[in-house]
Amino acid sequence: MNTSRRQFLAATSLAALAPLSLPRAHAAADRPRFTIGACDWSIGRTAEVSALELAKEIGLDGVQVSLGTAANDMHLRKPEVQQRYRDAAQRLGVGVLSLAIGELNNIPYKSDPRTIPWVHDSIEVCRAMGCRVVLLAFFHLNDLREDAAGTDETVRRLKEVAPLAEKAGVTLGIESWLSAEDHMRIIDRVGSKAVKVYYDVANSTERGYDIFREMRWLGKQGQICEFHMKENGALLGHGKVDFAKVREALEDIGYSGPMQIEGAIPPGGQVTPSYQANQKFLHQLFRAPARA
Repeated sequence: MNTSRRQFLAATSLAALAPLSLPRAHAAADRPRFTIGACDWSIGRTAEVSALELAKEIGLDGVQVSLGTAANDMHLRKPEVQQRYRDAAQRLGVGVLSLAIGELNNIPYKSDPRTIPWVHDSIEVCRAMGCRVVLLAFFHLNDLREDAAGTDETVRRLKEVAPLAEKAGVTLGIESWLSAEDHMRIIDRVGSKAVKVYYDVANSTERGYDIFREMRWLGKQGQICEFHMKENGALLGHGKVDFAKVREALEDIGYSGPMQIEGAIPPGGQVTPSYQANQKFLHQLFRAPARA
């Protein structure tokens, strides 16, 4: 996903395996360099097909869809649930841009055996839905900071599943509180092109990292699979993150692909108008002509 435009277009042609999950408006060869989506949990529709309807109302290109929850046994693994998403995507012209397993924050991949089939099965689901990235969340109970044993087990499990992801053309994206360097230590130990960093600009800002250096350093190695465009407690462009510099960094690394809005609702704000404002902000910033 972190490729040149030509490579990105070539990769999206593979998504024709499941064309109903792609936005009809963006099915042609003139697909925009960036697609703008939102995390289904951020718009209050975790693991719900209705997230696509709300995305349409907001004006988004698509949604980052949760594989499911522990309560519904990661229901996107079921063909009938996949079909409901495909039907909605075709009807609405809104895409499933990537997948996520947020439940790992509560049921840790680093320690709980229940998560092993979730990650394994997500690869085929991702391919079947016509997208190429599965976000693996490493926060809360799944936090890897100062947890050598948990990190070792995560590396071991990723080594086992990575060959399947490589064969399917799917990327497993690690999102965590770790620095760029610590992410790379894990990726180097796994030793697979199918494992990359899922970069969240707000989380890394909150941790005090130099996000512009990190994005360039990781991106120029081809190690960022996708982005969360996020603020905590503010609309995009009204918080701590300098998004003009984010754009410059993305231009420098040649990123093409989805960017998912997460958070970015001010105190007392409502989801739909907040996300309409966030979508407009990103559309104006990232789809304006590139700098000379």
